[in-house]
Amino acid sequence: MKAREKLTLPCGATLPNRIAKSAMSENMAKPPFYPGEEFYRAYKTWVQGETGLIITGNVIIDSNFLGEANNVVIEEGLDNREELKSWAKASEGSSSQIWVQLNHPGKQTPKFLTTTPVAPSAISLRPPLDKMFNQPKELSKEEILEIIQRFAASAKIAKDCGFQGVQIHGAHGYLVSQFLSPKHNQRTDEWGGSIENRMRFALEVYKSIRKNVGEKFPISIKMNSADFSKGGFTHQEAILVAKSLSEIGIDLIELSGGSYEKPVMTGAQIKESTQKREAYFLEYASDIKKVISCPLMITGGFRTSSFIEEALSEGNLDMVGLGRSLCLNPNFSKELLSGQEVVSEVKPLSSGFRFIDSIFPLEIIWYTMQIHFMGKGKKPNPSASVYRSIFYSIMEIGAQSIKKVRG
Repeated sequence: MKAREKLTLPCGATLPNRIAKSAMSENMAKPPFYPGEEFYRAYKTWVQGETGLIITGNVIIDSNFLGEANNVVIEEGLDNREELKSWAKASEGSSSQIWVQLNHPGKQTPKFLTTTPVAPSAISLRPPLDKMFNQPKELSKEEILEIIQRFAASAKIAKDCGFQGVQIHGAHGYLVSQFLSPKHNQRTDEWGGSIENRMRFALEVYKSIRKNVGEKFPISIKMNSADFSKGGFTHQEAILVAKSLSEIGIDLIELSGGSYEKPVMTGAQIKESTQKREAYFLEYASDIKKVISCPLMITGGFRTSSFIEEALSEGNLDMVGLGRSLCLNPNFSKELLSGQEVVSEVKPLSSGFRFIDSIFPLEIIWYTMQIHFMGKGKKPNPSASVYRSIFYSIMEIGAQSIKKVRG
């Protein structure tokens, strides 16, 4: 069984199997920005389910620019080290590893959290998203260098607190992804224009982190196989970026795709033929696998243990990333690794009303609710109604939206 095989990374670290929990937002940090006991309980549940690599939801590197109201933040000067250490201890007594996904949302920070977001260029998200996100300010060169150093500082804190690796969030339209996209990055200096310039930010973030954490600490990146948006980051550009990152020492590349403007990572707007065969981004893997020397992970759409084994055996990827499947069945990996035929319980979510579906991101809040169940020591509830998740979301984070907006 290929899924049971260990995977040794370029830095020398070894993962116990080929199944990973990809990042999913927990949105349950306590003020000010620290992970409470709920994080330990949820992640301990996944560790007990024998998932080899467990990647956290996006952890923010600057408390002035949150992606969601209840994000965990790791930055210098913030007094949450003991809570971070407690969270990291969830992997104790196992061979599973927990990596922190580091993120800066750029322009994708809601109006009620940030009045003036930042981005490579002062370009708003397209309607109707421009009603939820303010027009960003173009970053100065000095601010770009400061953000790069923030990634490095946050990575060092994560390492010092006991996490076994970090991942740069370079996908889904967040800041690193914005730099890569010619649609969102229209700069004319060394940080924009050609793909060589647009990838500079991602490469410099990696190099800065590597300098801070050393050669033997795993560093990954999650990047789009494409933006699937007109004028955005293309697959051919993704091949070039992956090749460059591999050449300078990245330990693992995770492929996903899409953004808030084109949310294909959730299964939305995916071709029916792709949905039927599983693995939304598998067709892009072989092109990238040919030009990199580091392991490749694919996330999105895997639903059955038989297909997971088939995909791993074909050799176009080295790890399979699961998200929603592990929110509904934390033992999915354990059952798969034991040889059982496992089928994901993931299904399309809808309120039945297009208007409500356009307001509430059900594919996010419903699965976030499942993570919260685990954080409270409860079992996931695959039969929970979408209306319950809407009500739960309003009750849990609604009060945040009317508090003073962060500057």
